[in-house]
Formats: sequence, structure tokens, C-alpha cells
Amino acid sequence: MSVSQTALFDSYEQDFKQFIETIGKRLSEGDNERGEERKATLRRVDMELDEADEMVSQMEIEIQGIPQSMRAKYQTRLHTAKSDLAHYKKLLKEQRAQAARSDLLGSSTQPFSPSDDPYGTNSDRARLLAGTSRLEDGTKRLQESQRIALETENQGADILLNLRTQREQIEHARSTLHTADSSIDRASNTLKKMVTQFF
Repeated sequence: MSVSQTALFDSYEQDFKQFIETIGKRLSEGDNERGEERKATLRRVDMELDEADEMVSQMEIEIQGIPQSMRAKYQTRLHTAKSDLAHYKKLLKEQRAQAARSDLLGSSTQPFSPSDDPYGTNSDRARLLAGTSRLEDGTKRLQESQRIALETENQGADILLNLRTQREQIEHARSTLHTADSSIDRASNTLKKMVTQFF
């Protein structure tokens, strides 16, 4: 049992290492790619990281069946695999953020490199400011839409209140008319009796 499980562990670990080696090469080569080509590479890396993650999960399963006397070294190897996986996931996240920044600034010719100017070239700064301005305009339009919606809601509430008040007034008038009709009927009956008695 332990032999087959250690063999399976070794097999999953070997597959994991192959994925990690490929991922490392893709991320390294991705530094020289731009635009859609770079996005495609990052998508492939994402899928390969999922596969590598699955290999780690299988290693975790197999290690449970390895005898305690042998398990320590396999746990060390599993820990190393998890550390490598976390490292490359972090690298992928960083390269995605870098790619998103390049798209935002419209940079398609030069790779990003840190400099003393946090906003890059003057052209980059102008594009960033333009993007910020558009974002602020969008925020203002959203706030204005929210204000109009709130005013409309308040106006609707006022209209409903007025309609309710008018309905109550109509119902009160109807009740008053009904009372008046009853009084008229009683007076009419009284007059009829008086006329009958008189004649």
C-alpha cells in the first residue's frame, strides 16, 4: 500500500514540477510580450496553475496513506510544492496588474520599468490624468442620477400622500352627503305626514 502511494505521490510531484517549469518560462517570456499576445500567455499560465494546484491536492491525498515513519520527507516536499505554487500565483497576479496598467496607459512599445517618476513619461501622465478625469465625470453623472432618482422618489411619495388625502376628503364628503340625504328623507316623510293630517 505504502509503495503504491509513494509512487503516486512521486508521479504527481513530477507532473507538478513540469507544470511549474513551463509556467516559469511563460512568465519570463511574457515580459517581452505586449497586448493580446501577453494576455493569451497569462491565460495559459492561469490554466496551468490550476493544473498544478490539482497536482498539489492529489499529493495531499496520497500523503495521508504513507506510513508515519516515511511521511516527514514527503511533507517537506509537499510544503516546497505549495510554496512554489504560491510564488507563481503571486507572479501571475503581479504580471496581470502590470498588463492592466499598460492597457490603461496605452503603452504597447516599451516594457514597464520602475523609475523615479511614478507616473512614467509625460505622455503616460497625460493619459492617466485623462483617464482620471473621465472617471470623475462618470462619478459626477452617477451622483446626479442618484440625486434625480431620490427627488423622483420623494415626489412620488408626495403624490401618493396627496392622493390619499384627497381620497379621505372624498370619502368624508360622501359620508356627509349620505347623512344629508337621510335628513332630507326624514324631513320629507315628516312633511308628508303633516300634509296628510292637515287635509
